[in-house]
Amino acid sequence: MKNTILLLGCLIPLALAAQIPEPVLPAGVGVNIHFVKGHERDLDLIAAAGFKFVRMDFTWAGIERKRGEYDWSGYDELTANLEKRGIRALYILDYSNPLYEAEVTSKNPISGQQHKTTASPQHPESVAAFAKWAGAAANRFSGRGILWEIWNEPNIHFWQPEPNVEQYITLARATAKAIREADPRAVIVGPAISGFDPPFMEKYLASGALEYLDAVSVHPYRDYKRPPESAAADYAKLRELIERHAPAARKSKIPILSGEWGYATHTKGISLEIQAAFAARQQLANLLHGVPLSIWYDWKNDGNDPDEREHNFGTVWPDLKPKPAYLAIQTLTRELNGYRIARRQDTGSASDFVLVLTHVAGETKLAAWTLGEAKEITLDVSPKGSGSVSIVESLGERSEAKLHEGRLTVRLNVMPQYLTLGMAALVKDAVR
Repeated sequence: MKNTILLLGCLIPLALAAQIPEPVLPAGVGVNIHFVKGHERDLDLIAAAGFKFVRMDFTWAGIERKRGEYDWSGYDELTANLEKRGIRALYILDYSNPLYEAEVTSKNPISGQQHKTTASPQHPESVAAFAKWAGAAANRFSGRGILWEIWNEPNIHFWQPEPNVEQYITLARATAKAIREADPRAVIVGPAISGFDPPFMEKYLASGALEYLDAVSVHPYRDYKRPPESAAADYAKLRELIERHAPAARKSKIPILSGEWGYATHTKGISLEIQAAFAARQQLANLLHGVPLSIWYDWKNDGNDPDEREHNFGTVWPDLKPKPAYLAIQTLTRELNGYRIARRQDTGSASDFVLVLTHVAGETKLAAWTLGEAKEITLDVSPKGSGSVSIVESLGERSEAKLHEGRLTVRLNVMPQYLTLGMAALVKDAVR
């Protein structure tokens, strides 16, 4: 099996890298949804916010209800609806099928109660059936720009009856092989684990997984006291692990994707304003650290209970009224459209983030915020001159800052702001 996977990995065309989004805003700005058919108003608003990717479960049991027969109609409709709006899909090949696996007892991680569910694919027949179905999916949707993710968070309760890395490795290998045979140009990502989970990831990558993956996906959830910028050290450690296990020909060529990550606004969570700040900062901080795709969890509040975390991750309310997080994403994608991060300006404080972004046309913008208390900093701009610089706050408010003899004073706060320098440039590391 390993030799087969290695051969397949060697045959992957280098052009595949183009199918992972370029680190140019808003190409890799994504959001998680929980619907297939209809919901066109949702999709209109998703497109209007500037999201370019949608992540959605691609459920085995919902498609194969009779052995060997596949009903693709729901995903045919969703894929077409996304394409009409210029949005790409990241489909999660996930969950089991009672046609092939037995019922087991598992513990609900939220309620703590025992419940009945279907075992994850762990026998030869079910593994083969899952892989066959995944290959058929890749064939049907070939050429549609889809990223195929193998399972969702197999390191926690989404693998039944309990996490088992060896079982997941067996399924992932068989699935990747079937996808490659069906569509050699398909983009395959995984393992979509919850957190970074070094022990699970070490075993998975050591198994030869990087011979068939186009990107490594993780879900960097963390304590709410730790903002998006705190993932930098975790990404660095994961990148070291990837490089250690990557085939020689693919060193430094396998990106990390932030496949699912959000902060909820429930009673014990964060405020609406901080969620908005984190939604924008997550995209920017991830790009700064070489992560080209970031999926925010999730699109819409899943209920109306203010005390229930799972009801409060959305960027909009259940009635689709925008939360501040929606406006923050919309402002980010509008103001930084076509820009990529060139560098981070050194302000002398690790808490300050002043990102210099450039456009292919030669123009420069800044995205600036701080993790600490609001403060003023002065930046040197070249060529020196006087005038004003346009500033757009995260929620769309516009103002101006005075530029006097090449010096620009900016007030940083937790909400990112976007400053247009035009053809001027920030003097590197010149801060007062």
